[in-house]
Amino acid sequence: MSTEWLIAAQEMRKPLVGFLSDIVAIPSLSREERDVVARIAAEMEALGYDEVRIDGMGNVLGRIGNGKTVIALDGHCDTVDVGDRSQWETDPFVPVIRDGRFYGRGASDQKSGVASAVYAGGLLKRMDAVPADVTLYVVASVQEEDCDGLCWQYLVNEEALRPDVVVLTEPTNLRVHIGQRGRMELEISTTGISCHGSAPERGENAVYRMAPIIQDIEALNERLPPQEPFGKGSVTISQVRSESPSLCAVADGCTIHLDRRLTKGESESTSVAELEALASVCGAAARVSVLEYANPSYTGLVYPTRKYYPTWCLDPSAPQVQRAQKAFRTVFDREPETGYWTFSTNGVATAGLFDIPTLGFGPGEEAQAHAPNEHIEIDQLVQAAAFYCGFVDSFTKQ
Repeated sequence: MSTEWLIAAQEMRKPLVGFLSDIVAIPSLSREERDVVARIAAEMEALGYDEVRIDGMGNVLGRIGNGKTVIALDGHCDTVDVGDRSQWETDPFVPVIRDGRFYGRGASDQKSGVASAVYAGGLLKRMDAVPADVTLYVVASVQEEDCDGLCWQYLVNEEALRPDVVVLTEPTNLRVHIGQRGRMELEISTTGISCHGSAPERGENAVYRMAPIIQDIEALNERLPPQEPFGKGSVTISQVRSESPSLCAVADGCTIHLDRRLTKGESESTSVAELEALASVCGAAARVSVLEYANPSYTGLVYPTRKYYPTWCLDPSAPQVQRAQKAFRTVFDREPETGYWTFSTNGVATAGLFDIPTLGFGPGEEAQAHAPNEHIEIDQLVQAAAFYCGFVDSFTKQ
């Protein structure tokens, strides 16, 4: 197979676009994916997958083949909400095709990647092209927008699915992506002594204790050192809240929520330590804590995790990257581009927590994620499916 994969994918353009239309038309916020999961599972069955099942968390797993080498194509089927509908030129849940583009919520992030992967599996099955020593899993995962990587924590720990390589179908604009900055969510809390607001000198205001910490967080962000290939990490305050017995009382509690982005070499322990070492934090006897995620999936399963999502990066010389680049050349007859995501993906679990070789390739542009009037180029939808076929097929060559 060579550019034949591109030709074969072009032949399934109409049903592929129709399937994407169906799943974009189904609203599927995180923890509300039941209906879209059922539609994806039905399509896998119609395409002749060897096995289709839904796990305890609600992820869809479609299997083709039964070889010892396990390849997983992963795409999350949940989306963020639509935001201000007045900014949309079309109904976000009534797909529109115009000038070769497909519009709708989730078009880029990332139901197009799911659709391309599902149809790539169907095409490989129809052409009996999954290598004899390979098992292919196409995974439509849930809850990623709420807690990236949680689905793969469940798949690895509870389903014992540990692929030899994972291809994330998040939008890359048809580039091969090999990493991302990590992130974590933290809080810093101060306490005070409340009293009547008419005589604040009788108490100790927790908000005032927090004020120098806020200034120190801003200064910390400026001095974080850059590291290749991601540049510098960052820290910003995304929420401030206080507690008091009433609005006529001195605040006896204050909490700030931190969004911490992690570059290479930064971790949970280093990030917590640098915050605890701030003079303002020490002076206020403030408490630094990493938050926990413990919201149920649509199945009702609660699978708690800390909100620490590690940085990960696959070496450009790794064999999985070389194979992806070779598959790209074979399918498209041109040189691939390699890059990194700005946002976070399920790779925080597959690569960051479990050290599973992970790379990304998907239709759509990262800038379209979470944006009004979200769209993709339909040609990329077809081209991504061809690449996934070429990548799996490449395992016959080595």
